[in-house]
Amino acid sequence: MKAVIETGGKQYYVEEGTTIYVEKLDIEQGKEVVFDKVLVVNGVAGKPYLNNVKVIGEVIKNGKQKKVIVFKYLPKKKHRKKQGHRQPYSKVLIKTISNS
Repeated sequence: MKAVIETGGKQYYVEEGTTIYVEKLDIEQGKEVVFDKVLVVNGVAGKPYLNNVKVIGEVIKNGKQKKVIVFKYLPKKKHRKKQGHRQPYSKVLIKTISNS
């Protein structure tokens, strides 16, 4: 089965066995997570979400992405600002897509 889920303000196209990286979830590593905001399952769309459809996954890892450097400057003014950012994420393995 294939589905489109929404989490963290983004949409993801998933199948059973797919690994996805989503915005950090407040769930510990090894625990199950249930995505109930399902937009499409096997080509059947909801308005906006489907009722009684759940996608169940397991959080494999919580971490931070590679550092992104933000550098701002004003030419001829001796103004420099260097800032780094590491976005937190959760790595999720999709286990089942259920139509109950």
